[in-house]
Amino acid sequence: MAALFTLMECAATLPPAWADQNYSQQVFFENSLSPGSYFYSEGRASAPSTLRLIDGKLPVETSSFISAPNALELQWESKPDGGWSVELRLYAWRNRTLDFPGDSLWIWLCAPDGMTARDLPKLALHDVESNFTQPLDMGAFASDLAPGKWTRVRIPLNSFRTASLHPFEPHRLNTLVFIQGAADFAPHTLFVDDIRIENAAASEHAPPAPRNVQAKGYERHIDITWQPVNDASAADTSIAQYVIYRSVAGAGFRPIGVQRPGVNRFCDYTGDPRMTASYRVTARTSTLRESPPSEAVTASTHPMTDDELLTMVQEASFRYYWEAAEPHSGMTRESTPGNDDIVALGASGFGIMAIVVGADRGFITHQQAMDRLLRITAFLATADRYHGAWPHFLSGSTGRCLPVFGMYDNGADLVETSFLMEGLLTARQYFKTDGPTGRGLYQRITALWDGVDWNWFCATPNHDALYWHWSPDYSFHIANRLTGWNEVMITYLEAIASPTHSIPAGDFYTGFAGESVGTQYANHQTFYGINLDVGGPGTGGPLFFTDYSFMGFDPRGLRDQYTDYFDNNRNQALINQAYCIHNPNHWKGYGAGTWGITAVDGPGGYVPYEPTQSLDDGTLAPTGAISAMPYAPEASMAALRHFYRDLGTQVWSIYGFRDAFNLQRNWYSGITMGLNQAPMAVMIENYRTGLIWRNFMANPEIAPMLQAIGFRPDHSAH
Repeated sequence: MAALFTLMECAATLPPAWADQNYSQQVFFENSLSPGSYFYSEGRASAPSTLRLIDGKLPVETSSFISAPNALELQWESKPDGGWSVELRLYAWRNRTLDFPGDSLWIWLCAPDGMTARDLPKLALHDVESNFTQPLDMGAFASDLAPGKWTRVRIPLNSFRTASLHPFEPHRLNTLVFIQGAADFAPHTLFVDDIRIENAAASEHAPPAPRNVQAKGYERHIDITWQPVNDASAADTSIAQYVIYRSVAGAGFRPIGVQRPGVNRFCDYTGDPRMTASYRVTARTSTLRESPPSEAVTASTHPMTDDELLTMVQEASFRYYWEAAEPHSGMTRESTPGNDDIVALGASGFGIMAIVVGADRGFITHQQAMDRLLRITAFLATADRYHGAWPHFLSGSTGRCLPVFGMYDNGADLVETSFLMEGLLTARQYFKTDGPTGRGLYQRITALWDGVDWNWFCATPNHDALYWHWSPDYSFHIANRLTGWNEVMITYLEAIASPTHSIPAGDFYTGFAGESVGTQYANHQTFYGINLDVGGPGTGGPLFFTDYSFMGFDPRGLRDQYTDYFDNNRNQALINQAYCIHNPNHWKGYGAGTWGITAVDGPGGYVPYEPTQSLDDGTLAPTGAISAMPYAPEASMAALRHFYRDLGTQVWSIYGFRDAFNLQRNWYSGITMGLNQAPMAVMIENYRTGLIWRNFMANPEIAPMLQAIGFRPDHSAH
């Protein structure tokens, strides 16, 4: 029965492996997360021509669209001797494949008042190497637009001609440039939506209707789920989107959003704690051949207590590791949307701790959790390892190393391995009494744990510190010495605790604390009236320093010669909040309930954000504030309530809080990161019950390690 359930669980909870990759290589624009204006656009007009912009960006249209809930608006007046242009950039999320295999650019257009083809703008393209094309008359590929009617325009990519020094690469395009066309003195409005790069469409059948649609209400949102459509008989049917329809108070069903194939969940954030709504879901192709609607389901929102809100956040965060996992390995994908095949070792370790939370909270059964962990450990046992350590990234389908960070990153990553082991050791202890399956899992994890040769990574003759990377081709070329204050304390703790390949306990001080090289580890400064014992030379750094090593390692009641790390982490969190209240850069929205500065992918890519004026651009990460729950529960709960109740339309999604946002720049992350959801689920649980702390610390290797390092009881109240 267990084996049968495992197969059913796999089919029901793990999406097709191609889903995000297919989406990445077709969709250029679907809709805007940012209200009012589209972040990934930029426009300019030269007098006497005019162009309507909001803070230099294209306005968002919400009353007429193809891909709910919005489209983009071009509103202009073209005159002789003037000009205007708008750049529409591709959202290049982490590890997005910039290779569009289709042969045509498809754009849906709608003119509310109608428009002749000759009045359409011109269009040019840029590729990722900044090569560009000559402007092309869109009217040559379109007919006249009837008032208020959406029309799909196809432009073959081979119609564009290179105008740059080097040839334009059409399959690597990353920017569309709409340009003034005919100077006719007339005002025009044009809506643009659902831009894709696809082959010329063959005849298509409408897909079958989604089945088993369910809806569940929370305080201010309703989750809708369905079974994925899988119609093997319709070989010429390619589902482009699921469309979610809503009806309130008996009114007609209206589209409120779309979801990409491979994701069978949608979040309708209503903002109303007392609302009843009915939902239907359809599947459709990019040519809008749409399935019949599903059966209607109804759910209601309702006020929730703080305790219920905490469970809600934990469950939503846990779902990322359960529903969006790579299907062959069961491991955690680096991000979604993202590259379907890239699984991340550290994120998988964090995900294992989230799965333990899910099993303990009843989101899944113990058997389901153990079945998933058996799949993960079987994969890890045959995946690439180097002196027992795994790479940062693996192929989920083959288990081979993926050198995502460059040529020299083609071997072991000791820090990511330690994050993985943090999760595995927690699961080893938690499930060890769960019958034969639990005992088998214990043995598998023990074998993986025993196989890590931590001692190998003390790379220098002094043998006084660990090093992050080792390559079979380049040895310790990267030469990244593990010295804090940062996220790598857990690496030293596990290396010292290893029953088979340990390092000297003194390396904690010579290596992590940097005593042998004179690196500043202690701080002893006061910020906003709050003392910081340890934190390097600044204000403590990004908040993830207080999470990654402390999801399993319980710092309560312990101190070394430098500090009580629970107190130090609490103070670092409170300094982070105090900085946001002070808000020296005057960013929009910062305050007592809007804080959480930590390293994250921001509007311009990855930045190790921290509470200093030079490393703060207005970007906040909910994981920063909420994962501080054990240290500063009042401050963290204030942030959770504010993020959900006041910012939830943009900040809450199917896997809980979005990765990051920037109110100053009207930017909201469109991805979920594997490293950032689990800390919320895990640290909330550590605040509520100490579950993960208790199980990690109960491993028999931990107490002797702490004693060897010199940790001693600290009886201060916390």
